[in-house]
Amino acid sequence: MLARTTLAAALAATLSAAALVVLPGCAVVRGQETVGSYVDDATITTQVKAKMIDNKQVDAGAIKVETLNGTVMLSGFAKNETERSTAESIAKNVNGVKSVKNEIAIRP
Repeated sequence: MLARTTLAAALAATLSAAALVVLPGCAVVRGQETVGSYVDDATITTQVKAKMIDNKQVDAGAIKVETLNGTVMLSGFAKNETERSTAESIAKNVNGVKSVKNEIAIRP
């Protein structure tokens, strides 16, 4: 019984140590300097997607939004140039966006 408790404690300590090493590195892997930057980028992405969903001229399901250090990357497909430029305009008008890279392709 004592060996089982000791083994469980050792396993818990190992998992805790591994979490401390791995989890703080999540933001660094994406290129942000801080966890705050990661949260800001996630907020921007969420706001852009929400505004696209609210806008009936944009098919939000066909457009992917990614944000890194305030730069929004749009990719996916649009029905026409109007939808493509509307998506870009929506992204540019979200608080915290520094720039927008529009890689949305227009379906033939």
